[in-house]
Amino acid sequence: MTPDATTTTITFDDGAAYERYMGHWSRLAGQTFLDWLAAGPGLRWLDVGCGNGAFTGLIFDRCAPAAVHGVDPSAEQIAYARTRFAGRPAAQFEIADAMALPRPAGSVDVAVMPLVIFFVPDPPRGVAEMARVAAPGAHVAAYAWDMTAGGFPYDVLWRTMRDAGLTVPMPPSPDASRLDVLGELWRGADLADVEARRIDVERTFADFDEYWATVLNGPSVGRTLRALDSAQREQMKSTLRAALPADSAGRITCRAWANAVKGRVVARASAS
Repeated sequence: MTPDATTTTITFDDGAAYERYMGHWSRLAGQTFLDWLAAGPGLRWLDVGCGNGAFTGLIFDRCAPAAVHGVDPSAEQIAYARTRFAGRPAAQFEIADAMALPRPAGSVDVAVMPLVIFFVPDPPRGVAEMARVAAPGAHVAAYAWDMTAGGFPYDVLWRTMRDAGLTVPMPPSPDASRLDVLGELWRGADLADVEARRIDVERTFADFDEYWATVLNGPSVGRTLRALDSAQREQMKSTLRAALPADSAGRITCRAWANAVKGRVVARASAS
């Protein structure tokens, strides 16, 4: 097999496909993350990199927010999120860059960045923007798959593809997902009470066919997998099947972990 040179970036242009590929994983880690964050009810939330709204839904289900404002650079993802939350005025979505958030200073009580920090070209700037829009005492937090240590949910697939000589695009800032780097980023933004932890999750697929159908439309690798000829595709499926042992019922359980960080905005000194 030869590398697919056309697949060099990760694009998110199909909200439904993303839901199947990553939405379930996002909620698995997000539940533990929100319990750990322990933000109270009635708060104003900013969901940075909200994607198709998978994590936004968790905020509504578990945190009783006063409002959630989701931002994401993908027009397709924002369109999907708006459809998902149609009729809920407390949920608003906007196309925006994490490094230039369209919110005034001190306007939110909780700023979160779920599974996004490694996509931000300048992570310190992204964290600084969250801190800027957060009110004094507000939570600023994130969680991210550990991209450099094998924590990504489809790490086995990625390794199998690379071994076969296929290109697997990486986000621009994978090191930002490391536990120690997340702590440094938060402290570098002058956030107080910084804590970091690892979140372990697992997901079970009914069988290999369900797994394969899920990854075939994955935003990072789906195009490459679909471009394989029939012989290459069958070889890839055979190698991957061997790397993903099934139980006696044919189910495949995959494990992943995310690193999480949280801190609070300190009161800003008033101008003299």
